[in-house]
Amino acid sequence: MEAMEAKIKQSRFTTDAGRQQAASYVRDLKEEVRKITWTTKSELVFCTKLVIGTIFVFGLGIYLVDLLVKGGLDTINTAIRFIFG
Repeated sequence: MEAMEAKIKQSRFTTDAGRQQAASYVRDLKEEVRKITWTTKSELVFCTKLVIGTIFVFGLGIYLVDLLVKGGLDTINTAIRFIFG
C-alpha cells in the first residue's frame, strides 16, 4: 500500500515540474488551435457539391463500363452458343 502511495507521489503531475510541464503543454495546445484556419460556409458548400458531383460522375463511369463488359460477355456467350450449339 505504501509503495503505491509513493508511486502516486512520484507521478509527474504531482511535482511542481510536472505541473509546469502540463501547464506548458496546455498553453502550447491553445497556441496551435489558434493557428487553425477553419473553412467558411461557402467553401464548405462548394467542396460538398464538388464531392457529390465527383461521386456521381465516377459512379456513372463505373456503371457504363459495367454495361460495356456485360454486353461484351453476352456477345461472346451468344457467339459460343451459336458456334457450338
